[in-house]
Amino acid sequence: MHDRILDGKLDARIQFVFSNRAQGEAEGSDRFFAQVDEYGLPLINLSSAAFRRARSGPFSAHREEYDRQVMDVLSPFNPDICVLAGYMLIVGGAMCRSYPLLNLHPALPDGPIGTWQEVVWRLIETRAARTGAMIHLATEDVDRGPVVSHCTVPISGGTFSPHWEDLQRRDLADVKAGESEDFPLFQLIRQAEYQREPYLLFETLRAVAGGRVSLAGGSVLDQDGRPLQLIQPAGLCLDPEISLAMLTDGVTPIQ
Repeated sequence: MHDRILDGKLDARIQFVFSNRAQGEAEGSDRFFAQVDEYGLPLINLSSAAFRRARSGPFSAHREEYDRQVMDVLSPFNPDICVLAGYMLIVGGAMCRSYPLLNLHPALPDGPIGTWQEVVWRLIETRAARTGAMIHLATEDVDRGPVVSHCTVPISGGTFSPHWEDLQRRDLADVKAGESEDFPLFQLIRQAEYQREPYLLFETLRAVAGGRVSLAGGSVLDQDGRPLQLIQPAGLCLDPEISLAMLTDGVTPIQ
């Protein structure tokens, strides 16, 4: 997103980056912080791990308190929208109401909820023929807020066929206990969906920046100010835009 903003492909700017990890807590987030610093973007950290250690009981009992602290440190900023990019904490109601939070969920609007691992296993269990990803407004109803956009991903036929055929000869419980996430079908489904995620996010942000959709009062509105959910319950289908963008970038979709 940062590069495409600099290239003039997205009419937006990044005001800040917030992380619920502190420097030194994990190698991956430290590399991310270095990248944010390289871009010259303001970085705000508030360690949820340190917050948890200072309190007894489950984090869910203190979520609203943590969110209030997050909103306090972010009070100098006034973003039009926020993107939950790999943010693994459930956001409480007060924070959902304070910011238009876009969340990327790795499933279709009517698909499984939960982590991406839970989604992939559910797709395998139900022998799904397709999956996808969606961008929705984060609400207290986890993974079920108003949908802004989605894309679809076929996971049957073609490259997938031999792996589904292999599964027919095996017991799924044994696969989970043995190969687990190294199971080739599991990996292929994840990769096919994951390679479209950056394109879905970019095209969604471009739709918001261009006025194709807007976010107001916890609702997603079309360009005429009507609730998008009443017209397109699954939000904008951005398959054509994503296919074109991948083609332009020389990316071959897994299918």
